[in-house]
Amino acid sequence: QVQLVESGGGLVQAGGSLRLSCAASGTIFSIANLDWYRQAPGKQRELVAGLTSDGNTNYADPVQGRFTISRDGATNTGFLQMNSLKSEDTGFYYCNMQIRRSTAYSFRSYWGPGTQVTVSS
Repeated sequence: QVQLVESGGGLVQAGGSLRLSCAASGTIFSIANLDWYRQAPGKQRELVAGLTSDGNTNYADPVQGRFTISRDGATNTGFLQMNSLKSEDTGFYYCNMQIRRSTAYSFRSYWGPGTQVTVSS
Protein backbone atom coordinates (compact mmCIF):
# COMPACT_ATOMS: atom_id res chain seq x y z
CA GLN A 1 0.00 0.00 0.00
CA VAL A 2 1.15 3.54 -0.74
CA GLN A 3 0.13 6.66 1.14
CA LEU A 4 0.83 10.33 0.58
CA VAL A 5 0.61 12.87 3.36
CA GLU A 6 0.93 16.62 2.90
CA SER A 7 2.13 18.98 5.60
CA GLY A 8 3.25 22.57 5.98
CA GLY A 9 0.01 24.37 5.34
CA GLY A 10 -1.32 27.07 7.61
CA LEU A 11 -2.24 30.71 7.97
CA VAL A 12 0.17 33.32 6.63
CA GLN A 13 -0.01 37.00 5.83
CA ALA A 14 0.14 38.20 2.27
CA GLY A 15 3.74 38.45 1.14
CA GLY A 16 4.81 35.61 3.38
CA SER A 17 6.07 32.14 2.56
CA LEU A 18 5.16 28.54 3.22
CA ARG A 19 6.82 25.29 2.30
CA LEU A 20 4.57 22.33 1.68
CA SER A 21 5.82 18.78 1.93
CA CYS A 22 4.37 15.58 0.53
CA ALA A 23 5.73 12.39 2.03
CA ALA A 24 5.13 9.12 0.23
CA SER A 25 5.32 5.92 2.24
CA GLY A 26 4.79 2.23 1.67
CA THR A 27 6.12 -0.07 -0.99
CA ILE A 28 7.62 2.22 -3.62
CA PHE A 29 9.78 1.08 -6.51
CA SER A 30 9.77 4.23 -8.60
CA ILE A 31 8.17 7.67 -8.67
CA ALA A 32 7.55 9.40 -11.97
CA ASN A 33 5.71 12.72 -11.93
CA LEU A 34 5.05 14.89 -8.90
CA ASP A 35 2.27 17.45 -9.15
CA TRP A 36 0.74 19.95 -6.78
CA TYR A 37 -2.88 20.99 -7.16
CA ARG A 38 -5.05 23.41 -5.26
CA GLN A 39 -8.74 23.94 -4.85
CA ALA A 40 -10.20 27.22 -3.73
CA PRO A 41 -13.72 27.40 -2.24
CA GLY A 42 -16.29 27.15 -4.98
CA LYS A 43 -13.72 26.45 -7.66
CA GLN A 44 -12.41 23.41 -9.45
CA ARG A 45 -9.15 21.78 -8.52
CA GLU A 46 -6.34 23.21 -10.63
CA LEU A 47 -2.76 22.21 -11.36
CA VAL A 48 -0.31 24.55 -9.66
CA ALA A 49 3.06 22.97 -10.44
CA GLY A 50 4.48 19.79 -11.93
CA LEU A 51 7.83 18.04 -11.90
CA THR A 52 8.72 15.14 -14.17
CA SER A 53 11.12 12.34 -13.33
CA ASP A 54 13.76 13.88 -15.59
CA GLY A 55 13.56 17.24 -13.86
CA ASN A 56 11.31 19.26 -16.11
CA THR A 57 9.02 21.67 -14.30
CA ASN A 58 5.89 23.53 -15.25
CA TYR A 59 3.93 26.14 -13.34
CA ALA A 60 0.52 27.71 -13.62
CA ASP A 61 0.77 31.30 -14.78
CA PRO A 62 -0.51 32.80 -11.48
CA VAL A 63 2.34 31.19 -9.49
CA GLN A 64 5.16 31.43 -12.02
CA GLY A 65 8.19 33.02 -10.39
CA ARG A 66 6.78 32.68 -6.88
CA PHE A 67 6.46 28.91 -6.37
CA THR A 68 9.15 26.27 -6.72
CA ILE A 69 8.51 22.55 -6.94
CA SER A 70 11.16 20.03 -5.97
CA ARG A 71 11.62 16.52 -4.67
CA ASP A 72 13.98 14.43 -2.58
CA GLY A 73 14.36 11.05 -4.21
CA ALA A 74 16.09 9.56 -1.20
CA THR A 75 13.10 10.15 1.06
CA ASN A 76 10.30 10.03 -1.55
CA THR A 77 9.23 13.50 -0.51
CA GLY A 78 7.96 16.30 -2.69
CA PHE A 79 8.00 19.98 -1.86
CA LEU A 80 6.33 23.18 -2.91
CA GLN A 81 8.07 26.37 -1.81
CA MET A 82 5.59 29.22 -1.96
CA ASN A 83 6.87 32.78 -1.72
CA SER A 84 5.22 36.18 -2.02
CA LEU A 85 1.89 34.61 -1.18
CA LYS A 86 -1.29 36.37 -2.17
CA SER A 87 -4.84 36.07 -0.88
CA GLU A 88 -5.80 34.34 -4.13
CA ASP A 89 -3.39 31.52 -3.26
CA THR A 90 -5.76 30.47 -0.49
CA GLY A 91 -7.07 26.96 -0.92
CA PHE A 92 -6.63 23.30 -0.16
CA TYR A 93 -3.38 22.00 -1.63
CA TYR A 94 -2.99 18.40 -2.77
CA CYS A 95 -0.01 16.48 -4.01
CA ASN A 96 -0.20 13.77 -6.62
CA MET A 97 2.49 11.27 -7.50
CA GLN A 98 2.72 8.66 -10.22
CA ILE A 99 4.14 5.68 -8.33
CA ARG A 100 5.16 2.18 -9.34
CA ARG A 101 5.12 -0.25 -6.43
CA SER A 102 7.29 -2.87 -8.08
CA THR A 103 8.24 -4.19 -11.49
CA ALA A 104 5.06 -6.25 -11.35
CA TYR A 105 2.92 -3.11 -11.34
CA SER A 106 2.44 -0.23 -13.72
CA PHE A 107 2.49 3.39 -12.58
CA ARG A 108 -0.58 4.50 -10.68
CA SER A 109 -1.76 7.90 -9.52
CA TYR A 110 -1.85 8.54 -5.77
CA TRP A 111 -3.28 11.54 -3.92
CA GLY A 112 -2.71 12.92 -0.47
CA PRO A 113 -5.60 14.16 1.72
CA GLY A 114 -4.49 17.76 1.26
CA THR A 115 -3.43 20.65 3.47
CA GLN A 116 -5.10 24.01 3.93
CA VAL A 117 -3.30 27.21 2.99
CA THR A 118 -4.87 30.48 4.04
CA VAL A 119 -3.34 33.81 3.06
CA SER A 120 -4.69 36.85 4.85
CA SER A 121 -4.56 40.22 3.15
